[in-house]
Amino acid sequence: MRSIEKPKGGEFPPYANMYIQLLPDDGLLLKHLKNNFIATKELILSLSEEKLNHRYAKNKWTIKEILVHIIDDERIYAYRALRFARNDKTELPGFEQDDYVLCSRANERSIKNIMEEYEVVRGSTIALFDGLPEDSFLRMGTANNNKVTVRALAYHIAGHELHHINILREKYL
Repeated sequence: MRSIEKPKGGEFPPYANMYIQLLPDDGLLLKHLKNNFIATKELILSLSEEKLNHRYAKNKWTIKEILVHIIDDERIYAYRALRFARNDKTELPGFEQDDYVLCSRANERSIKNIMEEYEVVRGSTIALFDGLPEDSFLRMGTANNNKVTVRALAYHIAGHELHHINILREKYL
């Protein structure tokens, strides 16, 4: 798999640093995306249905809702990356994650169904970034009123997943 250099300051909004800093500066983003999915899948499939539907506090998401949120976020950020990689200058809107989670009805889905979707989305994300021309990674666009490069969007996807898996381990398990 190709190497994708970690983004530098100025390539992403300040809030994204909490995700990007979770990844090593080794350029092996696609390998990390693949391996992190495998580790997440092993963890999730080891949990009971009761645990998958557990909320650690009122109005907090269940593990199933967290997973579907990760999938939704990955799709949206990969779509943004595609648009910007193709040099689309259209400013893209944000999204309201709590509304997405509510409308996903994740808790009504089987974990098998959620993980199948997760795996397909992850494979698509890896294929997208593996196939982009090298010069596209530094292209910048605007999403949710924030300037961001294609490679920063890629690192956001991987770091966002790690962020939520860390929360899952700390507060749910």
